[in-house]
Amino acid sequence: MRAAALSGDPAPVAPRPVIDASWQRMLRIGVDPDRSTSSDLLPAGELEHRRRSTALGEVLPSLSQGLVAVVQASQQMMVVTDDEGRVLWRDGDRAVMRKAGSICLEEGAAWSEDTTGTNAIGTALEVRRPVRVHSAEHFVRTLHNWTCAAAPVHDPRDGRLLGVIDVSGVDSTFHPATLALVDSVAKLAEAELRRRHLATVEQLRSVAAPVLCRVGGRALVVDSHGWLAAVTGMPPVGRLPLPKSFRAGRRWLPSLGMCAVEPLPGGWLVRVEERGSEAGAASRVVLDLSNRSRSSVTVSGAGGAAGPWTHELSPRHAELLYLLSVHREGRSAAQLASDLFGDPTRTVTVRAEMSRLRRHLAEVLAHRPYRFVDEVEVEVIRPAHPAYLLPHSTAPAITRARRSGDAGPG
Repeated sequence: MRAAALSGDPAPVAPRPVIDASWQRMLRIGVDPDRSTSSDLLPAGELEHRRRSTALGEVLPSLSQGLVAVVQASQQMMVVTDDEGRVLWRDGDRAVMRKAGSICLEEGAAWSEDTTGTNAIGTALEVRRPVRVHSAEHFVRTLHNWTCAAAPVHDPRDGRLLGVIDVSGVDSTFHPATLALVDSVAKLAEAELRRRHLATVEQLRSVAAPVLCRVGGRALVVDSHGWLAAVTGMPPVGRLPLPKSFRAGRRWLPSLGMCAVEPLPGGWLVRVEERGSEAGAASRVVLDLSNRSRSSVTVSGAGGAAGPWTHELSPRHAELLYLLSVHREGRSAAQLASDLFGDPTRTVTVRAEMSRLRRHLAEVLAHRPYRFVDEVEVEVIRPAHPAYLLPHSTAPAITRARRSGDAGPG
């Protein structure tokens, strides 16, 4: 099966779709199946910095409690990576960990697909869902004696991919239920992060109440991720989209207009100015698809009066904006449903997603048909290789673009 894929011949037994898609990515970017899996390890200082910078460190005790005893008993090892596939921590059976040194599965090593081929860590990062890679399903032959299962962990505060939890071992010791176990532990980690976040919002709420009592007009208090703690003079929102470079001062926000922003312990006081005080319409949109782990859109206005501001995109919203950037003339709900699902009848899902997207981008997105408004310039920052265009996506239109080598307008 694998030999047929490498030679381009029809396989006697088709590989699983997730494995076949990964193998095709490896062939397109030219990964050598006979290469070593060794990589340059992160320097000790950089490794420690990444450990301290990730929210995964906050829940590492929970991860260890849920997995280490199991993997030790089953002669396997647990690995935790960041969103680039760099190994931050590992633990488990000592004999297996020593053996893992021969394939460079150690702290500081790189396990993304483009460095190590098809493997559970790298492939889970690409497709953003739990993945098991067994024996010869690995693209690089060095890994054929290993089986691994990995699940991504997302930050519940903003949906950002934090990294991957993986269990690896020699293929003879692997249990079919391991993938379900790893996925459950990843969900527990996300639940613990969510609980911690709610506690911090509650603390901010106690600070916000007396502040808003002294503020006239429309105002909100939000945490550093935009989650609402308190509001006055306007309907409550679940979350206020904040630019990446958000700071104190007079700031333009797409959902509110011009605002006066002041820092608070653990968050921000956002006071909405009266309508008519903002100047300058949005004139440029940059859709950044170059990072395989996350996508973003940046909007700027004439003379900088309406920005720039940047919004991180969900996988679905990244797909929609990419399609609209290709079809500047616009797409109907049925056309987008066909692009995304291969089914033009799934218009309800498309309309719901476009409604959510237009809450953030109302100035630059029109409807009937859905499109970027004519007045804005749209630029797409493409990935280094067409194979990595929205790699998580299974949408027919995105798949066709990868195969044709077209990553969108530049």
